[in-house]
Amino acid sequence: MFHVVRYQHLKLTQNIGSSIHLKLIFPRTLAFAQLWKSWLSTLSLVGDQNIVLMGPPGAGKTTVGRIVGHKLGCRVIDVDDDVLETSWNMSVSEKLQDVGSRQFIEEEGKALLKFSASGSVISLSGSNPMHAASMQHVKKNGIVVYLDVPTRDIIDRLELMKVDRIVGQDSGISMRDILQFRKQFYKKWYDIRVLCEGGLTAETVADKVLDAVKRYQDSESETFISTRHIRSEMCEQKGLVKYFTEAVVEGLASDGGLFVPEKGLPTFTAGEWQSLVEATYVERAQIILERCIHPADIPAFKLGEIVEIAYGENFTCSKIAPLRYLTGNQFLLELFHGPTASFKDLALQLMPHLFAYCVPKRCNYLVLVATSGDTGSAVLDGFSRLSDTDKQRIAVVTFFPEDGVSQIQKSQMIGCQRENGWSVGVKSDFDFCQTAIKKIFTNSDYSGFLTVEYGTALSAANSINWARLLPQVIYHASAYLDLVHQNIITFGSPIDVCIPTGNFGNVLAALYAKRMGIPIRKCICASNENNVLTDFIRTGLYDLRGRRLMQTSSPAIDILKSSNLERHLHLIASGDGQLVTQLFSKLEKQCHFQLQKDLLEKLQQDLVAGWCSEEDCLAAIHSVYNTTGYILDTHTAVAKVVADRLQDRTCPVIISSTAHYSKFAPAILRALRIAEIKQNPLSQLHLLSSYSPLPPVHRGLLETLKENEKQKRQICAADVNVMMAHIETVIQNKFMKVF
Repeated sequence: MFHVVRYQHLKLTQNIGSSIHLKLIFPRTLAFAQLWKSWLSTLSLVGDQNIVLMGPPGAGKTTVGRIVGHKLGCRVIDVDDDVLETSWNMSVSEKLQDVGSRQFIEEEGKALLKFSASGSVISLSGSNPMHAASMQHVKKNGIVVYLDVPTRDIIDRLELMKVDRIVGQDSGISMRDILQFRKQFYKKWYDIRVLCEGGLTAETVADKVLDAVKRYQDSESETFISTRHIRSEMCEQKGLVKYFTEAVVEGLASDGGLFVPEKGLPTFTAGEWQSLVEATYVERAQIILERCIHPADIPAFKLGEIVEIAYGENFTCSKIAPLRYLTGNQFLLELFHGPTASFKDLALQLMPHLFAYCVPKRCNYLVLVATSGDTGSAVLDGFSRLSDTDKQRIAVVTFFPEDGVSQIQKSQMIGCQRENGWSVGVKSDFDFCQTAIKKIFTNSDYSGFLTVEYGTALSAANSINWARLLPQVIYHASAYLDLVHQNIITFGSPIDVCIPTGNFGNVLAALYAKRMGIPIRKCICASNENNVLTDFIRTGLYDLRGRRLMQTSSPAIDILKSSNLERHLHLIASGDGQLVTQLFSKLEKQCHFQLQKDLLEKLQQDLVAGWCSEEDCLAAIHSVYNTTGYILDTHTAVAKVVADRLQDRTCPVIISSTAHYSKFAPAILRALRIAEIKQNPLSQLHLLSSYSPLPPVHRGLLETLKENEKQKRQICAADVNVMMAHIETVIQNKFMKVF
C-alpha cells in the first residue's frame, strides 16, 4: 500500500512478480511527489495493487466491484463466491450452519490467508474485517475502500433480501446493534471512505470509488499556498507550495501570509450531508477531516484515533457541541463543554495531536501562541494531553495581555501550566502580542539560530495555523445537521449564524462550512465596542487610524487586527495573492486599506455585521436570565444583541455560545445585579453556583483555578526582543538536557 507521509519512516512495498521489493524511506516533498507521480503514470489506476471493497452486508460490494472491474478492465473477485465457497466446497450459509458464528470467522480468515491476487478488484464479505490476520494479509497489496452506507439503509436492504441475521449476531441482539458493533472493525482497515448516501445507483457508487482511488494515489494535487503567494511557474522551486503536514508544522508562511488550500476546500453533496444527520459528532468530525486531509498526510486509521482521543471523556457533554433552543427562532450552539470552557477546546483538543503526528521526530518544537484570553488555557491544556514522548519534544508558550483578560481567564492560564507549557503576561494588548509573534516567525535569523544552536524550531497554535482553524468547520456543519435531526428544518432550508467576532477565525470556519455545502444564508459578525470589523463589512474600509483598543467585559473579541480576515479576502479575490499582499502591507504601514467595490459586494453576499455596547451586553444577560433562567456569557450576549437587531426571523439563527459564563463571573454578577462581588475568582464562582444557574458552573474551571494557587506567573515587557530572550530561556530550560 502506498502511503507517502512527510517525515514518517514509512516503508513502501511494491510486489512486482515475486521477487522485487522496493522499500523507500522518504520525506513528503514536492520533488518526491513528482517522481512518485511519474512512476505511477506508467501503471494503470490499479497497477499491481488490488482495489479491495469493504463494508457491511448489503453495502453493494459485489455489484459495485463488478462495475469497477469492468471500467478498469481487470479481474473481479468476490470473496464469498470465488474464495470461500471454492475453498470449502460448500455454500457460505452451509458453512455457517455447520460451524457456528464464532468459528465461522476463524475459518473465513484461514481461507483468506491462503488467497493472493494482484491487479484485481476484490469484494470482501461483511465479516472479513473481523479477522485481523487475514485483513493484514489483504492490505499488503491492496487499497481498502470502505463503502460507508447509512445503517438505516443497510437494514432496509437486508429486510428486502429477507436477511434477518448476520455473522456474529447472537440471540437478543438487534440488527442495528450488530451493525454498529462491526463499525469498530471496519475503521481499523480502510484507506479510503466512500459515502454511499441513499438513492445512489451502483454505477454512481462505482464512479465514487474510482474518484476516491484517484485522489488517494494523487497526493500531489492537495497542496497549500500562502495568502500572499504570487503565482508563477517557479513557485514550487521556491518552496512556496506546501503539503498539509508542512503547513501545520510551519504555522505561518515565510512571506507573512497564512496557509490556505490551493484548490479550495472539498464539497459534499446534499445526499452526503444528509447521510451524516444521524451520525455522532465524532463520526461527523472524522468524515469531514478525511475529505480535508489527504491520507498521505495522515492515514484514515490514525486520524480516527486522533479524533476519538480529542473528543472523548475530556468533554463534559457527550454531544460535544450541543444545540440548545433559546427563544423565538434562536438556538445556542454550546461550545464550552471542553476542559477549559471555551470554543477554543473544539480545535485545541484536536490540533496538538495533529501537530505531534506531522512534526519530524528528530527535532524539538516550541509552539508560540498569542491569546486574548481563551486560547491560552485551551492550548496549554491541549498540548498537556500529548503522550509523554511527545511532551518531551513539543512545548508551548502563550503570551497574553497582562491587563487585557479577565481575572478568571488569567488564573486559568496560570493553573493550566504543565511540564511542557507556560503562560506569560505581556504589558500590552492582544494586537501587540499577535504582531510580535508574527515578527518572531518571520525573523529567519532568529529562527535559524534556534534551530542550529538548540535543535528547536518554532510553530504556532493560533488560528493562523490551518490545523487550528480546520476543526472549527466541523461544529458549524454539525449544528446544521442537528437542526435537521431534531426536525426543526429539512435539509436544504437556509439558516443564519451569528458569531461574536474578534480574530475572524470562527466566522471564517462558518463561511468554509457554507462553501462545503452547508446551507448557511448569512454569517452575522457581532463585535463589541472594538467594532473595526463592523465598519469594514459595512463600508469596505479597514481603518485603524486613531483607533484605540478598548477593554470590555468580552475580552476574547477585544481585537483590532483580525488575522483570519486575510484568508477570506484571498478567497473572494479568487486567490489574488498580489492584491492581498498590497492590502495588508498598506494596513501594516498606513493603518488602513479600502476594498474595491466588486470585492465589497462579494464580501456582503455572505456577511452582515453589527456591534454591541457594554451596557446592552449586560442588559441582554439580565433579560435572558429573567425570561429563561439561562445565563449567557458576555461574548454570547454580544452576539444575541446583534442577532436581535439584524436577523430578519425568516429562518432559524444559530448563535455561537463561545464561552462558559463562569469565566467572566464579575461581569455576570454585575449583569444579574448581585451587589456583593468578591475579588477572589473561586469565591465568585461559588457565589454564582448558589443561584442554581442554567447551565451549571463549569466544574473543570473550578478545578483549574485551585491549581492556580500552586503555580508561578511570569510577566514581560512589551518588547519583541524581550519576548525573544524569554523564548530562548524557555528552550534552554526545556530542551538543553536533550543535547
